[in-house]
Amino acid sequence: MNPILEVRNIGKKFNILHNKQPYLSLRDSLAGLWRSSGQTQEEFWALKDISFDIYPGESIGIIGRNGAGKSTLLKILSKITPPSTGHIKCRGRIASLLEVGTGFHPELTGRENIYLNGSILGLKRVEIDKQFDAIVDFSGTEKFLDTPLKHYSSGMQLRLAFAVAAHLEPEILIIDEVLAVGDSEFQKKCMGKMDEVSKSGRTVLFVSHNMGTILQLCKKSILLNRGQVEEINLSPQVVEKYYKFVSDTGSVAVKKDADIYFKEVYTCNEKGEPSANFAHKENIYLRLKIGVNHYDPIQNIGLAMLTRDKKRVFTVNKALENFYKEGMTEVTVDFIIKGGLIAPMDYSFLVALNSKSGIVNYDQLDDISTFKIYDDGTEFAFAEGYDYGCIILKDEWRKVN
Repeated sequence: MNPILEVRNIGKKFNILHNKQPYLSLRDSLAGLWRSSGQTQEEFWALKDISFDIYPGESIGIIGRNGAGKSTLLKILSKITPPSTGHIKCRGRIASLLEVGTGFHPELTGRENIYLNGSILGLKRVEIDKQFDAIVDFSGTEKFLDTPLKHYSSGMQLRLAFAVAAHLEPEILIIDEVLAVGDSEFQKKCMGKMDEVSKSGRTVLFVSHNMGTILQLCKKSILLNRGQVEEINLSPQVVEKYYKFVSDTGSVAVKKDADIYFKEVYTCNEKGEPSANFAHKENIYLRLKIGVNHYDPIQNIGLAMLTRDKKRVFTVNKALENFYKEGMTEVTVDFIIKGGLIAPMDYSFLVALNSKSGIVNYDQLDDISTFKIYDDGTEFAFAEGYDYGCIILKDEWRKVN
């Protein structure tokens, strides 16, 4: 089987201008017309030597940190911007959804924009007619079909744009992370539609920072790092490598003179393997290796779980005497967070060794062991980015009267 998309040695160069001159008055600016501009030019390669093949029916995730080159790559694949080097061979029509409103005309109505997009894809009016009702139903914009697009909210534009891109049956569907604009119900609707598109034999390329969505939708993924392909593999392996770039899975402390101190702190799975990526339903283990120079019954382990903006989710304490046996020079304990209790998001820990009264502080590590909980589709695994709170209670109710 031939690849539906062949990408060979793609590179994209931008020229960055640096103006060394300070702010000038009008007179100084006019005088400067006869002097050198003082500008210097620097080459910046957003992409360099990108090569891969994609086959019909594959759903491919494209992931990487901000500035890795993901959106630039999608714009080249969508033929919005040309590459500086290399070439692409495409064996099918491409529909892309890169930004809200891309490919739409604000002065045209929703109805007119549906036909405009279909024409851009090379479809005849009769072909668009066959999918028209399905597009309108999916987008929920029936009441506004004859309203100019400039009066639509960003959410309405997104729903219509996604519906058009998905229902006009392109061989390749390219989607940047625009779905974050939609509400959680629409996001789930889109995920279902993209899965349906892939199973029908068409190809999906999807960029997202939500690793849970990548793992749900994409069997394979491409990891970009500083404009180059770091790895192409099955999504679980690629996602794990991605988190090695963006997360600190642990910390090894230098041995201290304190009575007790942290030797090592990291998150791990139930097998004890270091990990920074956990499904919502999965137990999380924070492993604490504590060096003991001098034991005292007053010694205490404390930790706090932090959100990405460093607010405390909860704080817990445990006396070291629960784990210490006479003669030990090292104590290793796991703090366990049961699966299903914490909402999908990025988190970290503050850990401390102190006296039970809190007066004596032996050791403390702030903002350590960054990790990610992703939405795995289980009940109450709310999509990341929606402020439903961090703790998901296993609540109990009773009827009083």
